[in-house]
Amino acid sequence: MLIWLALSSTAWAESLQTRVQAFPHWSNLPTVQPAQGDLVYPDWFRGTWQVESTLVDLEAPLAPHVITPGFEGNRRYLHQPLTFQVRFLPPQLVPGRSSRSFWRSWQQTWQGWLPEFSPKQAEIVADRAFNGFNIAQAYLGNTDSETASQVESVVVDQNNPNRQVTTFRQDSQTLQLVTIVTDRARETPADDRSQFLTTEISQQFFRSRPQIYLNRVETTTAYQFDPDRQRIEAEQFTAVYLSPEDPQYFQALDQPVALYHYHLNLQPNHTRTQ
Repeated sequence: MLIWLALSSTAWAESLQTRVQAFPHWSNLPTVQPAQGDLVYPDWFRGTWQVESTLVDLEAPLAPHVITPGFEGNRRYLHQPLTFQVRFLPPQLVPGRSSRSFWRSWQQTWQGWLPEFSPKQAEIVADRAFNGFNIAQAYLGNTDSETASQVESVVVDQNNPNRQVTTFRQDSQTLQLVTIVTDRARETPADDRSQFLTTEISQQFFRSRPQIYLNRVETTTAYQFDPDRQRIEAEQFTAVYLSPEDPQYFQALDQPVALYHYHLNLQPNHTRTQ
């Protein structure tokens, strides 16, 4: 019986492609696994990219009964392209990343020379501190906004790439957003290696005196690489879920309370060989 249940659960696990196609009709969290290590991207992500991000849709599925703080304020970003830079590198080239074991470093160094001992391609990961700072600056540091903030830093835990702290100032008050990736999934269709889908579930702690605001955030992204034009386009979906500590949690349970759909256009920034 237990074996049958395990097989049944696996067989009915939702693919990321299916989830993307079902947006915005989401009523539960995606099928994920506990996050271990960092999210590994395809090799074609390597380098620095100029991103144009446009919010194309937003919804509050449980309104007017449950609306997250900041949802109405985010309407000002609708159809307003924002630009920023992101980069993806081998882990050993990411600034501030703690060193790996001698064997792992030796294996990466000689990977191209000893393919029989190192069949796996070099890993590519996001420079989360660099990316996080630029994204936060693009959204929070908008000088045209009445709620513009000064982003001071984005710090990623040297021993845990899944934990980062964003510090910024607003109205002479120092605020912190702690983000911890707890679960994730990744998917590459067998018939198209130029597609890449991923999802991450994060716990967020927003520290502002005198209170702390907690929630869960899902970020699901479908990337498509165009080798001829050397660019990446993506559809990104962000869903906000209430934390069990929230007083309104039992009105929502695992249903999203805010949904955002972004279109991303990534153009190479002439640093593809970093």
